[in-house]
Amino acid sequence: MSATQSDATTGPNENAPGRDLARQALAAARAKAEARGVEPGVRKRTAGQFGQNPRRRRWSGPGSDARDPQPLGRLMSRLATDRGWSQRLADGQVFGQWAKLVGEEVAEHAQPVSLKDGELTVRASSTAWATQLRLLQGQLLTKIAAAVGHGVVKRMRIHGPTAPSWRKGLRHVSGRGPRDTYG
Repeated sequence: MSATQSDATTGPNENAPGRDLARQALAAARAKAEARGVEPGVRKRTAGQFGQNPRRRRWSGPGSDARDPQPLGRLMSRLATDRGWSQRLADGQVFGQWAKLVGEEVAEHAQPVSLKDGELTVRASSTAWATQLRLLQGQLLTKIAAAVGHGVVKRMRIHGPTAPSWRKGLRHVSGRGPRDTYG
């Protein structure tokens, strides 16, 4: 056994000059690594460590990093996805951006009422507008899907204005209403 090999197993010799001392320390570290079964010179890195001590704060490098400042929109969409709010936010966009989705003229005469299980209920201001919306239904669904997302609104149910109720007050006359004015 040579002097270099005996020094590698026992540790560095403090009486050696600086360069020899560094070589001996490196040889001792490699020998210990081989004894543990670790291949010398190869580090195992995980994606989250970036080759740094996680307790020590360092600046990120020139590339993009998870620690870099993120745009607010990206953070909010990640938060909504993590918390399961994505579907409710998409539903809210239909109501909040109704005029932009369907156009100003249609929005003046039609209002969304409810959105359940992909079915959007819309109330029109008149029966003529209800008929017009039924004819435009395919185009409206395409516009809504392009702006909000596919699958949010699958079908539309369009209602006209409600008829007046003849049932008023606690005491009323039963029947179909005043027949002399409505034939």
